[in-house]
Amino acid sequence: MMSRFWSPLVHSLVPYVPGEQPKLANLVKLNTNENPYGPSPAAIAAMQAALGDDLRLYPDPDADVLKQAIARYYAVDKSMVFVGNGSDEVLAHVFHGLLQHGQPILFPDITYSFYPVYCGLYGVKYRQIPLDDSFSINLSDYGCRNGGIIFPNPNAPTGVLTPVAHIEALLQENTGSVVVIDEAYIDFGGETAVPLTQQYPNLLVIQTLSKSRSLAGLRVGLAIGHPELIEALDRIKNSFNSYPLGRMAIAGAAAAFDDVDYFRHTTSAVINSRVTLCNELAALGFDVLPSAANFVFARHPGHDGSTLTQALRERSVIVRHFKAPRIDQFLRITVGSPEQNAALVSALRAILQR
Repeated sequence: MMSRFWSPLVHSLVPYVPGEQPKLANLVKLNTNENPYGPSPAAIAAMQAALGDDLRLYPDPDADVLKQAIARYYAVDKSMVFVGNGSDEVLAHVFHGLLQHGQPILFPDITYSFYPVYCGLYGVKYRQIPLDDSFSINLSDYGCRNGGIIFPNPNAPTGVLTPVAHIEALLQENTGSVVVIDEAYIDFGGETAVPLTQQYPNLLVIQTLSKSRSLAGLRVGLAIGHPELIEALDRIKNSFNSYPLGRMAIAGAAAAFDDVDYFRHTTSAVINSRVTLCNELAALGFDVLPSAANFVFARHPGHDGSTLTQALRERSVIVRHFKAPRIDQFLRITVGSPEQNAALVSALRAILQR
């Protein structure tokens, strides 16, 4: 629907399309990379404790308790931490405040599809760098002049990891613009680039509590980087929304960061399930990309990706299918609980045997 009351900008936008949230009975939902395990009991208790008369009061605009918990976990100074309403809001502030320098920014041709959306919203020029034939990010291709570089690690939707040594080599060469590493899935098998923020003032690392800490419904994201980068994000935030996180979100997220044992237990469970799922998909004839995320990216040489997606849906199993060039035969499959994964494999086996 178009409206004569819309601004020209609104007419030009092509919004991000989130993963479907269907309301179907007995659904095996493996399309939005949600964690199959619930949040830390300590996080739930902290949120319950925050549910009281104090909700009539505004939350701490600096979310100091949460920033301290993040700083403790990563052994950085609190001045290097920024928090926001989900990593997507943090990313929006990054595009607005750190990636508008005239030159095109660089990101992969197959990556998180919100990046070009933000470019359209904020008028940021961009250039997409093709993944190599193995669907890996080749950072040696990012040596041209740019207004900034951003990519997920591991990449989405492929799940392929870029080694931290390659990121450091890029930082040594690219000193004149901000390099943003979007680590939404890093806790499922990768090495974080956060320690490099102590050495490289142009590095910003983005993370979320939606995946590895099972708090997608709470909407908490963060950035870690040099205080000058953080000050830019704070200026944007305080010109947009000074209170992005509520009292319950601050309390729950801080407790989740402090509950290291639960975090390690659940991420290990997901990693173990991913290994099993990859083996089972390979046994069914799928080509599976090496994943360091809580999802796998797989295609079957003998079956169309769209047809497989629809056949699974008819069996109440929902996965994500992208129609973009080079990946239109792939299914992105969230690593679910062992029971969900077994239901997926059983459905695929029935489909492939028809």
